[in-house]
Amino acid sequence: MVTAIVLIKADVASIHEVAESVAALDGVSEVYSITGEYDLIAMVRVRGHEELNDVIPGRLNKVPGIRDTETHIAFRTYSRHDLEAAFAVGLPDAD
Repeated sequence: MVTAIVLIKADVASIHEVAESVAALDGVSEVYSITGEYDLIAMVRVRGHEELNDVIPGRLNKVPGIRDTETHIAFRTYSRHDLEAAFAVGLPDAD
C-alpha cells in the first residue's frame, strides 16, 4: 500500500465543495480541512506507485476550485490506531 499526503490550496469560496469532490475520488481515503498555508489535506492510499498518477494528476488536480497542490509520499506508516487494532485481535472488548 502506498500513501500520499496531498496538501491542497483551494478557492476560498469553494473549499467545502472541493473537499467533498476530492473525498469522493477513488483512492482518496480522507480529506481534512486545516489551518495554515493550505486549505485541505487529502490522504491518498493506492496499491502501487503507478496508481498515484491516475489519482493525483489524473483526477484530484482536475477538481474545479483547486489552485495548487503539493504531494508527499509516505515511506512508512506509524499509527497508534493500527497498532492497537493488531494487538487486540482475538481479545475480548474491555468495557
